[in-house]
Amino acid sequence: MEPLVLTHYTLTNCLGPGIAATRQALHQGTSGLRPCDFMDVALDTFIGRVDGLEEVGIAQPLAAFDCRNNRLAQWALSQDGFARAVRDARARYRADRIAVVVGTSTSGILETELAYRTRDGHGGQLPPTFRYRHTHDTYSSAAFVRAYLGLQGPALAISTACSSSAKAFASAYRMMAAGICDCAVVGGVDSLCGTTLHGFASLELVSPRPCRPADATRDGISIGEGAGFALLERRQVGGGQAPVALLGYGESSDAYHMSSPQPEGVGAEAAIRAALERADVAPDAIDYVNLHGTATPANDSAEDRAVTRVFGHATPCSSTKGWTGHTLGAAGITEAIIGCLCVVDGFLPQSLNTETLDPGIQGRVLLEPRHAPVSRVVSNSFGFGGNNCALVLGRAS
Repeated sequence: MEPLVLTHYTLTNCLGPGIAATRQALHQGTSGLRPCDFMDVALDTFIGRVDGLEEVGIAQPLAAFDCRNNRLAQWALSQDGFARAVRDARARYRADRIAVVVGTSTSGILETELAYRTRDGHGGQLPPTFRYRHTHDTYSSAAFVRAYLGLQGPALAISTACSSSAKAFASAYRMMAAGICDCAVVGGVDSLCGTTLHGFASLELVSPRPCRPADATRDGISIGEGAGFALLERRQVGGGQAPVALLGYGESSDAYHMSSPQPEGVGAEAAIRAALERADVAPDAIDYVNLHGTATPANDSAEDRAVTRVFGHATPCSSTKGWTGHTLGAAGITEAIIGCLCVVDGFLPQSLNTETLDPGIQGRVLLEPRHAPVSRVVSNSFGFGGNNCALVLGRAS
């Protein structure tokens, strides 16, 4: 497939706002995870909360969109000169020729939770200030990003659990290839809420410690929140960030179980192989694999089987969720941009918090960081229901 250049990108999560915060934490081995202190959620777990979101507001004329999720999206969009880069793209392509594709899993469901807490005591009516369409609705994120950036092209929200914002790249590529748009803003945003925290706790999938991907004693995830966006164009534009391109993507659907992965990683393997085929690169041309690496026993083992069948046992790999937590619908964009940083910096992060590698894990999981030239990376994102996506990212020619 024709590579698409990520001419600009931005990332905000519990490590801080902007690319620099994530880059610094990766190089210093500093995690953003903390004991759960989100609202009144009383769970014995660690989370990746973004400081300061409670003080961020959305001003008129977009105030109807005000919710934690859209505040997080706005904060990311305002970092790293991203909004300015989109403004310049509007001048090149026209506002109606730039698409917006945003992945999210729960959107602004927190607003609905808060609304139900303040229902009318007699009739049970939700408060008149509650705006489902602009907050909780899955499309709210895409609509807000489109309006905030002053765009008029097609907009799409993708909600396939934890693969949502990885699949945003695939959808945007197809839209550009079909001539629907000339450029695309792709990304994802997911924010903390009671539904997510209590839901994963009820599935017994959250850990009382910072998550430990591939560790022999791993026992669950650490839920985080985050937002990231990339500007996809057909060519590098002067003044952009260090050129990294989307070289390939692959998608598959297990349809194996509502929440458990196919144990042998068959669907995951299919997605990875499809991404490599589209990129027209052999497995041994990949320098690093950013694992989905949730730190649950079943997910890590299934992914390891898929990865080793494709790449063997020599390709370096790691999970970066020990830094950010599992940002769910934002995991795909978060880890894709981390993959870009690996290419630009020549840096391979370790699997943070992993101390003793599970002897059943056969892949080359990094327990220490490495500095080495990186030309191409694979970023894996696998969601509930077997919604799998893999991206190949590499140097733009």
